[in-house]
Amino acid sequence: MKPNETLWNQTPVNGSNGHNGNHSGKHGHFHDEIGENHVATSVETPLRPDAFELSDEQKIEMIESRFREIMDILGLDLNDDSLNGTPRRVAKMYVKEIFSGLNPENKPEITLFDNHYNYREMLVEKDITFSSNCEHHFVPIYGRAHVAYISKGKVIGLSKLNRIVQHFARRPQVQERMTRQIAEELKKVLNTEDVAVLIDANHMCVSSRGVMDPNSSTITADYSGKFKNSETRKEFLRYIKM
Repeated sequence: MKPNETLWNQTPVNGSNGHNGNHSGKHGHFHDEIGENHVATSVETPLRPDAFELSDEQKIEMIESRFREIMDILGLDLNDDSLNGTPRRVAKMYVKEIFSGLNPENKPEITLFDNHYNYREMLVEKDITFSSNCEHHFVPIYGRAHVAYISKGKVIGLSKLNRIVQHFARRPQVQERMTRQIAEELKKVLNTEDVAVLIDANHMCVSSRGVMDPNSSTITADYSGKFKNSETRKEFLRYIKM
């Protein structure tokens, strides 16, 4: 693998990277291509300036109403005991659980400690299990993240590495963006460029729709600082058995 390498599980349509110059909403086929190729538009999750003017409870009530309408359009009998509470359950799940990472107030508080042990080698936290949702079809992405850093004087509580991964997973995502967001957050909180992030994930938008391939997975990686050195990178990949 090369520094900051991204491995795709699908080839860009028409030999492009998802940028064919047609960005208007009327070009529906173009937006389908973006969805198929998992192209992210920026490192930051696209959010409107007024994204958090509504309270969580207001959002839940509005989503509940609209999801009830979707179910009604699909022809489901919302008087049925099994279905009647579904709109509320979905709304609470969206706001409080699977998309809770959109709200910056939910970002985990990071605890740093002095490196009293003078540990100078890489620290690797591997097999961090996560689930997210594809922002193009709102279906699950699930897999494992592996993160590593080399201390420049501070170390982070181990559970916080898991919490950082989970925070950025709990929002509509593109795997490439999520990889970068985790790496940039670790560099910022640890005040070091010596960070590596690798994610291996399955995408339900590939396995349950479209091409319907249940066996493929997608690998993305971001290497900074000392991890751009091939020997350091090989050591990291050896630890995570890639």
